[in-house]
Amino acid sequence: MEWIERLNKTISYIEEHLAEEISYDELAHIACCSSYHYQRIFAYMAGIPLSEYIRRRRMSLAAIELQSGNKKIIDIGMKYGYASPTAFNRAFQSVHGIAPSIAKKGGTTIKSYPPISFKLTVKGVEELSYRIETKDSFRIVGASFPLDKEIENNFIAVPQMWQNAAINGTFEKITPLMNNQPMGVLGVSVCNNKEEWQYFIAVSSSIDTDNSLDEYIIPACTWAIFSGIGTGISIQELERRIITEWLPTSGYEYDNAPDMEVYLNPDPNNMQYEAWIPIKKI
Repeated sequence: MEWIERLNKTISYIEEHLAEEISYDELAHIACCSSYHYQRIFAYMAGIPLSEYIRRRRMSLAAIELQSGNKKIIDIGMKYGYASPTAFNRAFQSVHGIAPSIAKKGGTTIKSYPPISFKLTVKGVEELSYRIETKDSFRIVGASFPLDKEIENNFIAVPQMWQNAAINGTFEKITPLMNNQPMGVLGVSVCNNKEEWQYFIAVSSSIDTDNSLDEYIIPACTWAIFSGIGTGISIQELERRIITEWLPTSGYEYDNAPDMEVYLNPDPNNMQYEAWIPIKKI
């Protein structure tokens, strides 16, 4: 329950700062995880990205102010962080489907998105099989790519990275270097609060390489490891279930280490994969 309580404290923080810049790092600090992990948790638990939730809450309050007072549209937009009328108009229409000027006249339908709250719920009885492993640090080598601090932007970018790696010979170059556990092609999200966010398509290797490949040292960590078979969509569903069903009642929380996807079989239509989640005891 402590984990759920911390998530609800982040919602309180958001509510208190809707008319200010909301720090994702502070939200992560309250939740005791990295900004990346917090955004992932939020998106899976709430069903929408963090940035979209904040936008909906701000536009809900902006609509109330438009219809209940004499404030200028530009002043309300500025209050909720929009430096130009065009940007505010675009955000308002994306939520309410009408322009602020129309909403201000009254007699029009607007939408209300109340604050959310997190709670434990009883879900289906489908099992989740996993194992816990503690590993020393290990080296990965491969290709790295920058990640956006708004993680929903990476949902499009990361699949494109894999497509490019298949075309440009990255797989052919890195798979012969694989000589350490975990044995598979790795998708690694290095997204702690102290480094530039990067995504690696890589293998675990102790072999010396040339400068054409990037390397990173995965820190020593305890991992919860979940296995699955299916497609890329299947692993996303597995990760959603880990966060929404397993993590809240596991007695663990995210540790400050990368997330990893380990692809044991590269067949895109019948993948064998593992999701490695860095954990520590609550």
